[in-house]
Amino acid sequence: MKPTHFVLNGKKTEIASPPMSRLLDVLREELHLTGTKEGCGEGECGACSVLIDGEVVNSCLVPLAQVEGAEVRTIEGVIEDPRFKVLQSEFVAHGGAQCGICTPGMIVSSASLLEKNPHPRRDEIENALAGNLCRCTGYSKIIDSVEAASK
Repeated sequence: MKPTHFVLNGKKTEIASPPMSRLLDVLREELHLTGTKEGCGEGECGACSVLIDGEVVNSCLVPLAQVEGAEVRTIEGVIEDPRFKVLQSEFVAHGGAQCGICTPGMIVSSASLLEKNPHPRRDEIENALAGNLCRCTGYSKIIDSVEAASK
């Protein structure tokens, strides 16, 4: 089996797994990065969101072969970035993190938005988080968290 090479959270990574393995499974089971959650397994909920070359994707839909040569950032990589410590703090302060299943995907998507647009309007935050489902908060606390982090 030919190894797959990519940059994971800023570190060169090589893994010899079947090329059609789901990136989600490789991250969680082989690389022990369990922050990325599996919600639906069908690309509908966003709990497994990661950044591939700066774009938000559902890792449950991405075969490992697709990340060859790419840069992948998981929730672990996002929260290590000092720019996003405030985002994590605001999720806690505003009650944006409740059961925790959607939280990693919400933070990854929010960080991506804030990288591209440091001061988004509320409707831009809503749009950026549209691919992430939450069953606990009703979204307003999450949007409030991102809004506060952008200030």
